[in-house]
Amino acid sequence: QVQLVESGGGLVQAGGSLRLSCAASRRTFSTSAMGWFRQAPGKEREFVAVIRWRDVNTYYGDSVKGRFTISGADAKNTIYLQMNSLKPEDTAVYYCAAWSAFLQPTTPPGYWGQGTQVTVSS
Repeated sequence: QVQLVESGGGLVQAGGSLRLSCAASRRTFSTSAMGWFRQAPGKEREFVAVIRWRDVNTYYGDSVKGRFTISGADAKNTIYLQMNSLKPEDTAVYYCAAWSAFLQPTTPPGYWGQGTQVTVSS
């Protein structure tokens, strides 16, 4: 069982920055990748970013490329999402996710965190 706990959400003005963190507790199970999704009110959950541990390769959703950066260390079981140049449309609940077998960003994660709210005011 993998438990994921997010932190770092909050309220920020447009153009500002926030850094999210996600800590994973691993017991007998290893993740092959960890990442972030988000869901805005009335919208479907959207892929944001993922980091694959075996080659530290990263993938980003089109709406956040160039503004968000995912990082982390498998040994630390923690990932971060640095969000810069935030826009009101980035307002959403951000969810941490983990994969036991990651193939591509469309591979469904096996584990989810509870989510953290990010609100960007105009």
